[in-house]
This record gives sequence, structure tokens and C-alpha cells, in this order.
Amino acid sequence: MTTPRQMRADARRNYERILATARESFAEHGPEAPLDDIARRAGVGAGTLYRHFPCREALMEAVFSDDIQRLSDLAHRLLADHEPEDALRMWMREHVMFATRKRGLTATLKAAMDKNSTVLAMCKTLLHNAAASVLEAAQEVGAARPELEPRDLLLLAHGVAVTSEANPDASERLIAVMLDGLKPPA
Repeated sequence: MTTPRQMRADARRNYERILATARESFAEHGPEAPLDDIARRAGVGAGTLYRHFPCREALMEAVFSDDIQRLSDLAHRLLADHEPEDALRMWMREHVMFATRKRGLTATLKAAMDKNSTVLAMCKTLLHNAAASVLEAAQEVGAARPELEPRDLLLLAHGVAVTSEANPDASERLIAVMLDGLKPPA
């Protein structure tokens, strides 16, 4: 699969349009969304789609990894622009919202991908490293419980997202309780 950094500007635009359209199409129709329909909706020919993504799994992996990369990048931007405690709280809030919005699509894409996929392994590493960066920065300034581990953040965000999906009115309350629970005891 060609990465956007190696492409001409027009090819990069096509790649991004295909990704955005595939993301929407997979959300609407699941992993069996017709690739020809994705190409048509993205305004490219089927040959252009297959040149970037030679098979359905490659397109699904690209959508999934792009979403995870964006969430990971957010952690680092927040740390650069905010105090560690605020960065942790904002990233956790965004992670829960991301997981809530993407839960069905993510579960569908992960189920359709090879369990030994290097993309899945890379995504797990990206998320772990993002969680570690915001957590460790907050722990260094005493704004997060010292016993917390990066995986704890990922599990908490996932748990709140799953619960919020079934009970959207509880989302903000659960996020607030989760964020308060990250603080060290008084």
C-alpha cells in the first residue's frame, strides 16, 4: 500500500478522498460495502482505488490505521499545547468520544481483518504509546495516580464508551467520574 507521503499532490488527494469515502461507506454498509461504489462516491475510477488499495482488507486497514493515527497524534498535540493534567483529561474525553462514535465500525473492521495483521499490531502500539505519553506526563507533575498504567486508560475509555452507547444520557456523568478517578487521592 502506498502511503500519502510518497505521492504526488493529486494522488494524495485521491487517496484521502478514497479513505474518507470508505470510512463513511463502511460505517453505513459494513466491511462488505461495494468497492466500486466507494470509488464512484470518491470521484475516482476503480483502477485508482485498486492502485492505492489492492484488496478490500488493505482499504479497511488503511481506514482503521488512519483513525488510530489521528487519535494518537492528538495526544502529542495536546501535550505540546496544554498542561499535562489538562492534556490527559482532554485526550481521555476525546478517546471516549472517538470510541463511542467508532465502536461499531471499529469492531466490524477489526473482525474482518487478519488477527495477525501488522496494521493491528501497529495500531495497538500507537494507542499504547499515546496513552503512555499523556499518562506519564500527568504522573510526573502529580496530576494522575502513580499506580495507573497506559492500558488502564485504554480499558477505562473503552468501558465508558460501551456503557455510553447503551445509555447516551449517562455519557458525560461517566466521563466526569472516570476523569476524577484518574486523580491521585487527596
